[in-house]
Amino acid sequence: MPGKLRHLAITCPDPWKEAEFYMKAFGMTKVGETDSTLARGVYLSDGTINIAFLNYKTDWAAGEDRGKAFYGLHHVGFWVDNVEQSKQELEAAGGTYMMGEVPVKGNTFYEVKYRDPMGVVIDITDHGWGGASKQGAPGAPAPGLRQPDLIADRSGLPASQAT
Repeated sequence: MPGKLRHLAITCPDPWKEAEFYMKAFGMTKVGETDSTLARGVYLSDGTINIAFLNYKTDWAAGEDRGKAFYGLHHVGFWVDNVEQSKQELEAAGGTYMMGEVPVKGNTFYEVKYRDPMGVVIDITDHGWGGASKQGAPGAPAPGLRQPDLIADRSGLPASQAT
């Protein structure tokens, strides 16, 4: 089974304030907190996906290209069946390894981090995140295309993307 997007991480100066907004605005449920050597924060879920609101403690932990002062969407996470197989598939597709297992303290989740060809951080795990559901809602229809015949104009893109 291919990986399923089940985790988003948003960095912010006050994770608890940000989490409160999402709980009030979207009815999300708090499923945990973290205070690891890397970051402090709050985890929320809607029952299918987990969102982490994080405040990184060091530039290294946040990724030195962004640093701990970066606020916004930080990384995405995929729940996979087999981490070792997914690592090979990520590398074959052009992904690069970033870091391995984070030392567990409290409710910090195990993840292996990669970067996609553009530098976006991707977490992979085979045991998920608190409040997330690997399979999604039972009986939910598969997403479909709104305009299946639409083909976007790619003429202004670099040659490697215009195919």
